[in-house]
Amino acid sequence: MEEPIGVVMAAIADAVGVHPEMLRIFITMAGAVFLAIEFHRGKSDGVPISAAIGWLLTGLSVYLMAEKYVEIQDPVLVVMTALCLPAGIGLAYMELKGGSRVDETLVWLRGAVAWSVIPYFLVYSVPTLNMAFVEMTGTITIWWLEASGAGTYTLGPMMVDLAEGGHTLTSDWDGNRAILTEPLGEGGFYLPMLDEAGRPVSIGFILSCSALQSMIVFVGAIVALSGVSWKRKARGLFISIPTIFVLNAFRNAGIVWLHVSYPDWRWLGLDIFDFAHSYAAKVASLGAMFVMALALFGLLPELHAHVMRIIEAPFGRRGSPGA
Repeated sequence: MEEPIGVVMAAIADAVGVHPEMLRIFITMAGAVFLAIEFHRGKSDGVPISAAIGWLLTGLSVYLMAEKYVEIQDPVLVVMTALCLPAGIGLAYMELKGGSRVDETLVWLRGAVAWSVIPYFLVYSVPTLNMAFVEMTGTITIWWLEASGAGTYTLGPMMVDLAEGGHTLTSDWDGNRAILTEPLGEGGFYLPMLDEAGRPVSIGFILSCSALQSMIVFVGAIVALSGVSWKRKARGLFISIPTIFVLNAFRNAGIVWLHVSYPDWRWLGLDIFDFAHSYAAKVASLGAMFVMALALFGLLPELHAHVMRIIEAPFGRRGSPGA
């Protein structure tokens, strides 16, 4: 039995003549724009209709990603993405129920989500920017490996993973460089990695290797804080963004080194790349993000108050920061 919401969205995409993934991207951006409109409107006497629409569209867009994770058998991400639709519905209900009574944490969450989604999808949807981030990530990783004595590597030519199947050089790709008008495969734009002899090492760099998602989450969370001076926000950004950037370069270099150094390593059916990339690096990244969040909470107690209220909300704790 097919998932009904996905079937409906596929039918809508077919009716308007676009690929389902392009429709999902449009829904994502539309949801973020609606949230941004209500966030920047500030306190108003009307019902925040734009915010409610924004939460519904945002929840739907993430929910539609669940099918991909079902295909690759990632149960954690299946559950997380599937829960986003009821979460979006719940947030929309809270917006409509609250009306003109502004909840400071809900207002912050609007801005945090909007200004996390918009910059990321701007980079993703502009092929020139997308490829620039991929190029930067690959180049820094190569430099880090050489500087640490882990080996000499080079980058192959930029490639693009096509949604309809196959790969091609971006120099031969006839897509629009200014705005993405066609869906890409899971790899998107990527750079293959070569060893000193010019042989492939079965690793490529894609946009997700840049840790742009992690950096943008912190940008959105900090920028959306109201009543906080830009000087304090800048300090928070200075702590988080360079730290994530450096740690990610170390992570990428470490994964490459392990993959090349231990090609025959196996554990519970996992090779060294899958273990390092999908498990060890994720655990280490979450730990680093937690420590960094603690540092930011000391600098920006307003951020801590909002996060704690979101955590406490499912358990019925009430009260708004600053109230």
